[in-house]
Parts: sequence; C-alpha cells; structure tokens
Amino acid sequence: MKKGVALLAGAILAAGMSLSAQAATVKMAYDADPVSLDPHEQLSGGTLQYSHMVFDPLVRWTKDLGMEGRLAESWERIDDRTIRFSLRQGVKFHSGNVMTSADVKWTWDRLLTSPDFKAIFGPFEALNVVDEHTVDLVTKEPFPLVLNAATYIFPMDSKFYSGDDGKGQDKGLLKKHGDTFASRNESGTGPFVVSSREQGVRVDFDRFADYWDKKSPGNVDKLILTPIKEGPTRVAALLSGDVDFIAPVPPTDHDRINKNDKTELVTMAGTRIITLQMNQERVEAFKNPKVRQAIVYAVNNEAIAKKIMRGFATPAAQQGPKGYAGYDTALQPRYDLNKAKQLMKEAGFEDGFSITMMAPNNRYVNDAKIAEAVANMLTKINIKVDLKTMPKAQYWPEFDARAADMMMIGWHSDTEDSANFTEFLTACPNKDTGWGQYNSGNYCNPDVDKLVQDAASETDAAKRAAMLQQVEKTLYDEAAFVPLHWQNLAWGARTNVKLEAVVNVMNFPYLGDLVVE
Repeated sequence: MKKGVALLAGAILAAGMSLSAQAATVKMAYDADPVSLDPHEQLSGGTLQYSHMVFDPLVRWTKDLGMEGRLAESWERIDDRTIRFSLRQGVKFHSGNVMTSADVKWTWDRLLTSPDFKAIFGPFEALNVVDEHTVDLVTKEPFPLVLNAATYIFPMDSKFYSGDDGKGQDKGLLKKHGDTFASRNESGTGPFVVSSREQGVRVDFDRFADYWDKKSPGNVDKLILTPIKEGPTRVAALLSGDVDFIAPVPPTDHDRINKNDKTELVTMAGTRIITLQMNQERVEAFKNPKVRQAIVYAVNNEAIAKKIMRGFATPAAQQGPKGYAGYDTALQPRYDLNKAKQLMKEAGFEDGFSITMMAPNNRYVNDAKIAEAVANMLTKINIKVDLKTMPKAQYWPEFDARAADMMMIGWHSDTEDSANFTEFLTACPNKDTGWGQYNSGNYCNPDVDKLVQDAASETDAAKRAAMLQQVEKTLYDEAAFVPLHWQNLAWGARTNVKLEAVVNVMNFPYLGDLVVE
C-alpha cells in the first residue's frame, strides 16, 4: 500500500469508520485523457476536468451557477476595481509545501504568459499580495465578471516548479505541446495526486491524504482513467462492469444504459457551441461574406441535431445559448439550399472551389460524423472538401497551426457569459492580448471587438445585454463562422456511483466529492 493511501486509511479507522464502507476505487473512461499535466498549457474541457481533480481554484461554480469559495475562504469588494480574497490557511500542496499568497502570485504571473488563458485576464490590472494569506484582484475598469475569472486561478506550487529540471530548462516553463517538467509532473492542492500516467493509455489518481477539505463527502481513494475513443466501446465497458462511469455517452446508446438495471444515464442541457471556422487567410473566397453566408445556408444543422445527435443537441444560429446575456431570440438556424446556391452565384463562385477541412474524432460527441455530414452538404453548392479527422491529441497542434481551410472548434464559455465566446472564437487574433486565440478563421471586425470591450466595463445588466446581442447579430449577418449546435451533456454510471451530485453544466465533475455506495 502506498504511503499516502495508508495514511488515509489510518485516518479513517481512527475516526471509527469502516475502511471498506468509506474507501472506493473507481474506474472511469473518457473519450480522451489529459494532453498534459500542466493546467495552463491548454484551455480546454479536458484540462479543466483534470485541474479540478489535481488542483483547486480560488472559487468555483456551484451546480446552480452560484459561487463558492475553495482556496479563497472569503472575499470582499474594496472599491469599484478591487476584490480582496482571504486564502485558507494550512492548505498543503501534494509536495508537502504550504500554500501562501506567494504561490497565488506566481501562478498569476504564469497565467499571463499562457497563450490560451491570458485573454480571460485581459480586463485585470494586477494581482497584488497584501500579506501571506491575502491577495487583491484589481481590474483596469469596473468589471462585472471578477469572480467568474477567478474560477480559473488554480494556485500552483511555486517552490515545486522552481529551479532547473536537469535538462537545462526552468521547471516552471510553459510551452504548448512541449515536453516540459510541468507537463509531466504536478503539485497541486486538489483531492487527487497523479500516481502514474501513460499518455493515451491510462492515468492513475490517488486520494491526497492531506487534502484540506475535510468536509467533502467524497469516499473515492483511487481513480483510474482509461481513454476509450469509440463511444460504443465505452458504453460496452460500462455495461460489462469493466468501468464505473463514462463520458460522453453517444446519443445512440442512451437507451442501452437506461434499460440496464445496473447502470443509469445522467443528462443535462448543454451550453457548449460546436462550430466550423472558415480561414480567410488560406482561402480568398472566404473573405467574401456572401460565400460565408452561402456555406451557413448550405449546412442543415437542424438535420444534424436530429439525425446524427438523435435530438440530443440544440441547433444554433449564434454563439451564446438561451439564458446568456447576448442571446437573441430573433437569430434562428437558416438552412436554405436554394438561397445558398444563389449567394454562391452572386459572389461569382457558382462553379465552386476545393478546400481542406480538419476535425477531431474523439473530442466532441459524434465530431467526425458531423464533419462528414457538413462536407457532403457543401458538395451541393460545388465546394469539394478534403476532410481529415484525427484524435484530439493530434488535432490541437494542427488547429494551433491553422493547418486546414475549415476547422472544427467547440467552446463552453469560461465565464458562463456570452462575451467569452467572442473573445476566443471570433475576435481579431491578437497574440499580445490572447484575443482570438481559437479563431482559426481569422475573422476580424474591430467594431465587434470594441462592443465586447465596452461590455466588459458595463455594470448595467440591460445595457450590457443589448451590446452583446448586437455582437451576435453582427456575427450572424456577416456569417463569421458556421454554427452547428449546442451539445447536450450525458454521463453513464453504475447505479452505486452517485455521479449526478458532482456533475455540472460546465462539464468538469467535482470528483473529489464523488460518493460510491
């Protein structure tokens, strides 16, 4: 028995509880494993799922989209630009080092160098250390989403990540898709420690014996993550008892799980938009808004939602879903093949052209099938598509390199707010600010960016909503991207795994609180 697990077992027995009733090993199968152990390397759902297991944020969302303190015990507004966070005392990192405000500051400085994360913190002026257990987050202007952004501050162990890694590199080096110390080693404050990892094969997580949250109901002392790319294979593993829970569950397999008396399906309406982007720097025709509009009119996303997603998706015409500030009820899906052909003719491309398209095959539900369907739909307006799909681990470097004319990207708003979609997916790409980091289409409208920037300091909710709705209307009119659908969420679990209590619309389950009966 490993030392950490042995200590945990001793603590349980000392409390007078049965080890067999309290401790559990859970086997889970996702469609892919984390691409890195560095929580700042990539802003993605997989990274955030991992981060909530191994690290802890200052604050986190509750199931009803409220906010609760984690490493920040409390917070208060000092003035219209400053919120002061009081940190929990005595919190230990996995290394044994004690967390202080110095670690939060070190993490903050590192976040600002991350190509993926720095745009989230664009409205901020500084993170200032007040004392060993107090920090101030200061914004440039009054900003309505300070706590939203704080959910992405996962303090890292500054001592653990300092120094030379033995290969002449700084242990704290942040490099996308690079073999760094931080990509292979971790020291967080979270409920689980990565005890072993074989990329693409298996990751083992052991309960952290010194985890600070003694009120957590979680009784899982070991998690084993096995990536299984194919949906039917994941479902078969759950039904056979080889694994205890899976995600995602393909819509075609919902009934199989529901009908089995040893498994249950947990579902939730989703807010992740699935889109395709048209690279205007690679394809001259994509600079013509009529061509982009033709493509949107040619894609029958309602049919995709009905036939490929089996109704487990909501066809989209804009970025933000219903309930978000920028949602505009007037913007509806607009499939019309005759209109698409007319627009191609008006643009001078009646005979069409050829393009390349790339999509992942294990990141979003039915992603490869969706891409194949879109490619076939585009042939009807004489656009020939050379489609290539690949596993997520290979896809993201290609996406970052903008390696195809059309590329698939899904996005869940990091701040549960409409503006975040624009900041990352449709803003003018800017490496200095991080805006447009995932805008592989290179769409750029400075007026849109200004509206979003102005909305960032607008504290009147009605005025702010009107500004963000104008953003969505402009993107719709200019066909800035190809909207497909908002992807619903589904998990499958054995009936003794109480998964429903820890899942959420953000799709990063709080597995530290997972109870197995």
